[in-house]
Amino acid sequence: MSDNDIKYLSVEEAGRLIGAIQEEEDIERQDRRILTVYNRDNKELCWFDYDEIMEIVKDVSKFEKQEAVQNYIVAHIPKWALDI
Repeated sequence: MSDNDIKYLSVEEAGRLIGAIQEEEDIERQDRRILTVYNRDNKELCWFDYDEIMEIVKDVSKFEKQEAVQNYIVAHIPKWALDI
């Protein structure tokens, strides 16, 4: 499925749904980091590849990087996350 096929929640909807974004080790692939998104009930909604996200925000200053990562993730929560 291409990025164009995915329908995303609005930033407002995603903001109400997200409880936390946690950097974690990928249990399936050693030496890989992921950013897991949890809802307010601590249920896993989706995850993002850490290296891919860092590549997207590579031009952001280190002081603004965390906010840039959060903003990107909030804008890219798939609509199917509502079903979790």
